[in-house]
Amino acid sequence: MLKVDTIEMGTVVDHIKPGKGNRVLGILGIGEEYPHRVALMMHVPSEQSGTKDIVKIEGKVVDQTDANIIALISPGATINIIKDEKVEQKYRVELPERLEGAGTCPNPNCITNSEVTVNRFRKEEGGYRCHYCERLFQAEELV
Repeated sequence: MLKVDTIEMGTVVDHIKPGKGNRVLGILGIGEEYPHRVALMMHVPSEQSGTKDIVKIEGKVVDQTDANIIALISPGATINIIKDEKVEQKYRVELPERLEGAGTCPNPNCITNSEVTVNRFRKEEGGYRCHYCERLFQAEELV
């Protein structure tokens, strides 16, 4: 049995789509230089979905902007905010209706890729539409 120590303060992201845990770490800026403990468990058995990934990060509390970006690659993931080794807050990430200041337009000709602007996308059937170039993209393409 795999055992991972508890953390004093930080975040646990659970129910991540299998194989996407590493991307979640990248989105959160967690790399080799991160000074605290990090656990990445991939393809963990799950009653709900068969398998899942789990990320446990000491010393970082995920905010709503980060949660919105996590939702782009793994809608339905669960965020657990840990304080004093206990779950203080727990919520499921959902695809937001609007994204502002998060995500990147994949269209290389979009003005957001050549000028300083705030990225803006709105959710539509089939994905997210860029406010500036008006192209429609799948949620995962914005990350």
